[in-house]
Parts: sequence; C-alpha cells; structure tokens
Amino acid sequence: MTGPAILLLAAGASSRMRGRDKLMEEVAGRPLIAGRVSAARATGAPVVVTLPPRARAPARWQALDGSGAMLVDAAQAAEGMAASLTAGLAALPAACPGVLVMLADMPEITAADLSTLIDAFDGTAILRGATADGTPGHPVLFPRRDFPALAAITGDQGARGVLKTEADRVRLVPLPGRHALTDLDTPEDWAAWRADRL
Repeated sequence: MTGPAILLLAAGASSRMRGRDKLMEEVAGRPLIAGRVSAARATGAPVVVTLPPRARAPARWQALDGSGAMLVDAAQAAEGMAASLTAGLAALPAACPGVLVMLADMPEITAADLSTLIDAFDGTAILRGATADGTPGHPVLFPRRDFPALAAITGDQGARGVLKTEADRVRLVPLPGRHALTDLDTPEDWAAWRADRL
C-alpha cells in the first residue's frame, strides 16, 4: 500500500437532530452518508467507515450497501468519538502509511478536497484542512507515527489533544470557501445551509 487510507467517522448518534438522522438527510438526491463515501472512494484511496451497530442504525448500513467501502461496526460508539476512531484505526490495512480522518456530517467536502490533502502527504506532517482564509477545520491527515496516540484517545474529544501536542507538525491546507468548517448538527443548521444554496 502506497498512500493513506480515508477513515470516515459515521457512528455518532445525531443527538441534536431531535429524532432525525443527519447522515440520512438528503443532499443532491441521496443520503449525506452515501455522498460522503462516494467522495472518499473517488480519490482511489481505501475507505473505512465506522458505523453504529446495524440494529441501531440500519438505514446507514443499507445506504452503504455496495459502496465499496469497508464498513466497521463501532460497538462502543455510544461512548464517544474516540471509540469510533479506535475501531476505524484497528480496521486499517497493516501497511497503511497514514489516515485521513473525515467527519461524516460535512457536506461540502469534495473528492478534490480530499485529494488535495492526500497529494500533500509527506509521511511526517499532520495535514489539517482549513478555510481559504486559514481557519483550521477538517479533515485531518495523520501519518502512521500518530496512530498510537490516536488509539489512546478516550471519550468524545476526537483528536484535539493530538493536534495540540503535535502543534509544531501541523500544517494547514487551504480548501475552497468554508468547506473545512461546514458541519450540520441541528435541523436549523440544515435549514440555513439549504436556504443558502437555493
């Protein structure tokens, strides 16, 4: 294996959506989660997706049937983002030189954005997606040397601690507009985003 893999974290509970599943919201005629996996697959990189147990989120699993991604049951997903991250890391190919961690609720990230990060990968720097004006965001590409630190994370903090500890190795990679910041967590977020796109 020569390049990084993409790890799509899609095991969250959509707890702020008041009964709706944000990853099943329709974007461009299909569920958001399906579009996110399609964008990741279009880069040519291996794609691993962490999901809640099938019984808790059958629609997500069904949306990704035949997607070509490796689907991983993050059995402890309810404990927070770290459990999803750990499950995904454990499923990566053995020789994987890096992992591009992608959040599933960011609808503006494109295959081109992901490729921009992958193309800049040097095996040493942590590459962090940013807005055009330099505000840090997502996705984030970690070299293999960071895998143990990522696997040691607990709770719902994500990789913030690793990014802080390794700040001198973090390099921002500008992506178009607000692609690196736009995440949609509430019905109001979705309504405002859709209104802006009309």
